[in-house]
Amino acid sequence: MSKIRVLAIPSDKFGVGKFRIMDPFVFISDKHSDDIHVDISYNVEDNDEVFLNYDIVVFHTFIHQTNHDNNIKRIKWLKSKGILTVMDIDDLWFVDQRHPMYYAIKNNKIGEMKIDMLKEVDYVSTTTSIFAKTIKDRLKINNVVVFPNAVNEDEPQFQNNPIKSDKIRFGWLGGSSHLYDLELMENGISSTHNSFKDKVQFVLCGFDTRGSVTEINPETKEQRNRPIQPMETVWYKYEKFFTDNYKVLNNEYKNYLHNFTETPPFNDENEPYRRRWTKEINSYATNYNTFDVSLAPLVESLFNGNKSQLKVIEAGFHKKAIIASDVDPYTIDLISAVDNGVLNNKGNALLVNPKRNHKDWAKHMKRLIENPNMIEDLGNRLYETVKDKYSLKNVCNDRVQFFKTIINK
Repeated sequence: MSKIRVLAIPSDKFGVGKFRIMDPFVFISDKHSDDIHVDISYNVEDNDEVFLNYDIVVFHTFIHQTNHDNNIKRIKWLKSKGILTVMDIDDLWFVDQRHPMYYAIKNNKIGEMKIDMLKEVDYVSTTTSIFAKTIKDRLKINNVVVFPNAVNEDEPQFQNNPIKSDKIRFGWLGGSSHLYDLELMENGISSTHNSFKDKVQFVLCGFDTRGSVTEINPETKEQRNRPIQPMETVWYKYEKFFTDNYKVLNNEYKNYLHNFTETPPFNDENEPYRRRWTKEINSYATNYNTFDVSLAPLVESLFNGNKSQLKVIEAGFHKKAIIASDVDPYTIDLISAVDNGVLNNKGNALLVNPKRNHKDWAKHMKRLIENPNMIEDLGNRLYETVKDKYSLKNVCNDRVQFFKTIINK
């Protein structure tokens, strides 16, 4: 049998592009080259000849970075030539009204465009069984396959090299759309700072002051963009949560933070809070080495419930204990490690009841501070949960088998 020829098209060069297209297809190209030939392209020319060399076209969100009609036309043309199409999607096609991209998605009809393409392609791939069921139930699409986000344990940033500390360090790593998620922990963090002072440290990873603000002249309606000021960013709001509105910091350290420079003028290892600036996509996960316990708050909603549980996967490969909201998608892998206040033998996480956010976040942090041996134990349990299920090697084996199956149909 000749090689299966696959064209893989990422939607970006950031996290989504890395986990959904780049990592798996680079791995397949390297480890399965006897069976699969892979080409990866970010900007595919809108030219029929480009596609005739392939048996399967896999894309995340869109094929052409032009307009929606061109994408639909291209999918129909590929099908007419017997070239199979697989659309990958990792987020629900509509977002909650509090999401920062709500109006952009609504006004530009992004959701409707995604639905059109999902209904047109031969197969849909996604991240979790929860999201797959949503697609099947809501859109009446049956050809949906799950390929979870996966980690290459050989990648340097996912190797567990923890930095030692005398403090118990609680950390969060993420992006700019999580204001309401982090708000869930605000009272719990404040309570923990006040109760344990010198014993704890909170670490905020991914800090980023880049961006712009669009201003509209009320008289002329003219729009102009200007650079965003650091204290206008969501990261400044995040930092207030992690520092009890900066009240736990001495003036010298507070002044340094408010200068928004990346290198502190003194060693900040023993401060009650540390800011870790944003890193490139191939090194961001090294931030897990700067804390002991991963925090994963998540507002319970339809949109969030259909997201990937990547925070769980990453924490697991770094052997971090995790405190997480007891909501989908974290329920896929996390099992409570506590029964009636006692550590059990089957759980791999401390879970926060969404109806008890303030009490549970504070309670679980207190539990780990007073029982630090639990941290290593929970980290090892979580690693055992994720190491095979979310191994890039194993997930890519499933992808290759999927390609062989659909080609032979």
